[in-house]
Amino acid sequence: MKIVNLRTMRGPSFWSVKHYRLIVMKVDLEDLADKWSSSIPALAEQLPGLLPRLTDAPPSDADKAILKKPPLTAEQLTDGEPLGYVVQHVALALQRTAGMPVFWGKSYPAEHEPGVEFVVFAYQEERAGRMAAEAAVQLVDDICQGRPVSIERTIEELHEIREEEFFGPSTWSIVSEAASRNIPYIQLKNSSIIQLGYGVNQKRIWATTTSYTSHAGVEVAGNKNRTKAMLDAAGVPVPNGTTVYSEDELREAIEELGFPIVTKPLNGNHGRGATIGIKSWAEAVDGFQAAQQHSKNSRAVIVEQLVQGHDFRMLVVNGKLIAAAKRTPAAVTGDGQHTIQQLIDKVNEDPRRGIGHEKVLTSIKADQHTQDLLLTQSLTLDSVLPAGQELYLKTTANISTGGTATDVTDLVHPYNVLMAERVAGIVGLDICGIDLLTSDIAIPLNETRGAVIEVNAAPGFRMHISPTQGLPRNVAAPVIDMLFPAGSKARIPIFAVTGTNGKTTTTLLLAHIVAAKGYKVGHTTTNGIYIQGVQLQSGDCTGGQSAEFVLKDPTVNFAVLETARGGMLRSGLGFHTCDVAIVTNVAADHLGMRDIYTVEDMAAVKGVLPRTVRKNGWAVLNADDDLVYAMREKLDCRVALFSMDEHSPRIREHAEHGGLAAVYEEGYISIYKNSYKLRIDRAAEFPVTFGGRATFNIENAMAAALACYCYGFEKDEIKQALRTFVPSGVKTPGRMNVYKFPQFEVIVDYAHNAHGMEKFAQFLEATEATHKVGVISGLGDRREEDTLAFARIVGRVFDEVVLRQDRDLRGKTAEELRKLMTEGLRLDAPDITITYIENEMEAMDHVLQTARPGSLIAMFTEDIKSTLQKLDEFEAQIATDHG
Repeated sequence: MKIVNLRTMRGPSFWSVKHYRLIVMKVDLEDLADKWSSSIPALAEQLPGLLPRLTDAPPSDADKAILKKPPLTAEQLTDGEPLGYVVQHVALALQRTAGMPVFWGKSYPAEHEPGVEFVVFAYQEERAGRMAAEAAVQLVDDICQGRPVSIERTIEELHEIREEEFFGPSTWSIVSEAASRNIPYIQLKNSSIIQLGYGVNQKRIWATTTSYTSHAGVEVAGNKNRTKAMLDAAGVPVPNGTTVYSEDELREAIEELGFPIVTKPLNGNHGRGATIGIKSWAEAVDGFQAAQQHSKNSRAVIVEQLVQGHDFRMLVVNGKLIAAAKRTPAAVTGDGQHTIQQLIDKVNEDPRRGIGHEKVLTSIKADQHTQDLLLTQSLTLDSVLPAGQELYLKTTANISTGGTATDVTDLVHPYNVLMAERVAGIVGLDICGIDLLTSDIAIPLNETRGAVIEVNAAPGFRMHISPTQGLPRNVAAPVIDMLFPAGSKARIPIFAVTGTNGKTTTTLLLAHIVAAKGYKVGHTTTNGIYIQGVQLQSGDCTGGQSAEFVLKDPTVNFAVLETARGGMLRSGLGFHTCDVAIVTNVAADHLGMRDIYTVEDMAAVKGVLPRTVRKNGWAVLNADDDLVYAMREKLDCRVALFSMDEHSPRIREHAEHGGLAAVYEEGYISIYKNSYKLRIDRAAEFPVTFGGRATFNIENAMAAALACYCYGFEKDEIKQALRTFVPSGVKTPGRMNVYKFPQFEVIVDYAHNAHGMEKFAQFLEATEATHKVGVISGLGDRREEDTLAFARIVGRVFDEVVLRQDRDLRGKTAEELRKLMTEGLRLDAPDITITYIENEMEAMDHVLQTARPGSLIAMFTEDIKSTLQKLDEFEAQIATDHG
């Protein structure tokens, strides 16, 4: 058993529109191809014991409803399940065992590859998902082959990945709240910064710091001396204390303050390096040294009088107290029988405790700090505590070190509420954690002789969202309220375009219309990424990463995204929903690649896009294409249709039922709305249609016009924009770029499949020329029948063909492609003149030097940039010669 191919989906994809994070794996079962789990008893005997989480049921009824089968049990394994299905559930169970609750998946045979299974399953963290995939295949194969198995190290590594890469509880609470409000999020590459919203409407968070968090506020909170001075000056109770830099200064401070004291770093956080309740000189020296080790860029240590009382955390968001919690350090209670280590182990058996941030509580770890603390009390981990004696194992009450929290929000005295809100304002933090010690939070702090001991930027939310006792508080909600007040927008409009042919031109037309309306547009095409008309990246940019590039740009307020099959199959879409999706057509192209073998399969891939349209958005579909027209049946949004046939029964039926449609009739692009016909303009007036000869661009212009009309653009705005869109090598590189030389004409285009060439042939037949020459190549990654069909059309419409080769032959040899293309060219034109010049630039030189007067040369290019550059140079040379 081996993995043939492994892909990571990060958005809606061919495998699922609703489940974005998926591992898609092809597994060759090899000698196990004909086996089911029932024929391998070891699977039922070993797997449930190795992975008890194998039988976990989804946590919610909604999740249960979408699963076709229950979790995998020993009984199912004994009765018999396909091995791909077993691998799927093992991969999910491995992740669940490491604290990542994932459940969804599916598996099925690869139709064209006997013995190969597709295994698809959800992941929480990408690296963990990929590791689980490999480990699941190895584990199932090892059991089937009778090899010894162990998963402990795998689980450890998955745990480590989760702790390193998954959002902490604070970040996750904010992201989850945003998602519940339909606010999208993107994790910025190689960082813990999360972008909420798109384009100009984005806000950012880093843990619990936000776009609104003041740098000055963070600096103040990070300097405990400065914080204490500011609070003291404002009448907030704070401990008496001073800052020391040496043991001599420490001794002087103790003489003034007396015991007990507290030592802590000047600019530390999360309780690191703090020692509480120091009662002797030896303890004071240890505390001083511990604090210095954690004091960032400083040897300064704060020494304060110990304030007696319980530890409380007050959380203020946007100037308002949101939650309060009483914190208790990690502790055990003796029973007169068990050692301290045994008591710790018993506490850690609590199912709420896990590794790091995996669960509500963190397991208690008897680290060096704990052992040093025990030593001060003449105890070790092997000591047995008397029954009923409580022992604190940490000097601070942090949840991340095993502490517990009790919600006390409803008990806080109004004086203390006001004090907390004042502290946040004094320090200058939008999200502020205030630590204080007092005997009773329900009594004003100035009456209990309590004190504010610390102010924290980026405070943790875990103790509030999942307290050990008391009510959980949705403290993320006020954060989102602050970042996105009522009435504000988080998203930007997204137009997305897919199809076999016409995607790029339609995308460019849309971007032009939208920009003419005054929007700051970011758009992606097979030529690159453009922000407000400026190309920032070149190459094929039609995948998810390119879409995210646009959606992350802080200057963009409208996105127009070309979306190709490659990106959807490679990693899924780069967005979860869009406002308008256009499907131009579906034809035979790229078949046999990435497990897509039929036009119907291709339609299923393209059909992912319209299924992502928001409920009140629009899917703009080509009614002349059977497969595209059929996509409307699976949609949960509004549908608009377009057709080149004004008498189309599909359009008529759609319009009669109140649907919106566009047709090409009597030379006009018109919109059907209810019983009315609204003419946009004569198609021949749009430069992109070349006087109406380029019917494929009439279709593209119609799709773009209809999409913009659906979104709410005015008819005259659309008309004016289409009239001002002039195709050129700069604006539409490789798409109908026309060069008119004194003796002949050259057109550069990208038609590369039979469907696209058929459309170009219609244009060519409507174009007058004394001699028509095509410069063409075959593509090695196409099926032979597709290449023959493509070449056949070329042979039919040209008088002469110059056959060349791409630099990337894509799997075939030059001789194979030459033979195949020649065969196809002569199918309908046995006497056609064929000249073979392998190098593309040399082929260009040949046709430019031998062009007849009145002829038309069509160059179907791979290297668009070099081709256009050569033609520009040729044009400049002619101008010089005739100057």
